[in-house]
Amino acid sequence: MTIAILYREELKEYDFGVGHPFRSDRYQLFTKFLASRLKPDGNYKTIKADWATDEELLRICERDYINFTKQYYSSANLGLPVEGDFFQYQSLDNLPVGRPGKVEEAARLVIGQAKLAADLIQSGKYKKAVSIGGGLHHAKRASGEGFCLYNDVAFTTVYLMEHYHLKKILILDTDAHNGNGTCEYFYSDPRVLFIDLHQDPRTIYPGTGFASEIGAGKGIGKTVNIPLPVNAGSESYKLAFEEIVEPLTKEFQPEIIIRNGGSDPHFNDGLTSLGLTVAGFRMIGQKVRELSEICDGKLIDLIASGYHSGVLPYAWMALIAGLADFNISVEEPAPIPVSLRTDAHLQDTQEVIDEVKSYLRDYWRCLQ
Repeated sequence: MTIAILYREELKEYDFGVGHPFRSDRYQLFTKFLASRLKPDGNYKTIKADWATDEELLRICERDYINFTKQYYSSANLGLPVEGDFFQYQSLDNLPVGRPGKVEEAARLVIGQAKLAADLIQSGKYKKAVSIGGGLHHAKRASGEGFCLYNDVAFTTVYLMEHYHLKKILILDTDAHNGNGTCEYFYSDPRVLFIDLHQDPRTIYPGTGFASEIGAGKGIGKTVNIPLPVNAGSESYKLAFEEIVEPLTKEFQPEIIIRNGGSDPHFNDGLTSLGLTVAGFRMIGQKVRELSEICDGKLIDLIASGYHSGVLPYAWMALIAGLADFNISVEEPAPIPVSLRTDAHLQDTQEVIDEVKSYLRDYWRCLQ
């Protein structure tokens, strides 16, 4: 199938500076890798989006936050001093090193890509769209954190509900970190089923996403956190999909699926401690593609994370190959450690799954 890939070269400006973990070389690495492995003809079409306006950002952000963020990062890019309290609006991990790229402009481009992805799907031009650089799931309405300025996962969802009047949206977050920002946006919203598979929050930033966090008010039961044990591998992910993600999705019957997450659950990522292999990423893509058949194949994929340059293009390619059913092989870039060749944490994962079910069974028939 032909999928839409949202990307333009200006994404390279999403760069917090030399020495910061989030650099823009990830985009060039992946796009070169993609071009070397797969010709676009009949497989994908690269489409350029426009930058989001202030009015579009106001769907998900407070105006004073937008104003400060625009002023601060524009000045930082020019090496100029900035007035105002940085830590009122941004966390330490969003503090640039030296002179960053035009980070705020690039963040607007990510939102623009999210909007275009939604339009392409809802217009019927494509069934599946991938936004390179998307998935900035830590950003909140009035603050940024975790390398994220504006939350395109939240924007995509809000835009689909407000502009296209969708009433059932599944957000599936497979990033190694809990999507705390996305979760805050929809914690009480019954229209959104938010399922988040991530590393045990006791061992990783941002320290949220426990099984007991299940939503509130009308949205109770619609937030599903699956905190996987350290070093959990592909079999653990497969088990979580089969016992929680798949039955909940089938019962919920979403009108569209939004998945986000890059390569950071890989065993060799560096900033995380999970055990996914490249084959595991492909398996995730395949399972999400199969689930999308519930909603006529409609799927928006947002992909940016990963902190090992030797792993990132392989894992991203495996995810997309699974999502789009591309008939190409994607190898593991380095030997799998002996300790991870079998998933030694499968029983621990089963205990997590049982705990998750215990919190949710009052709200879902499939878990009773």
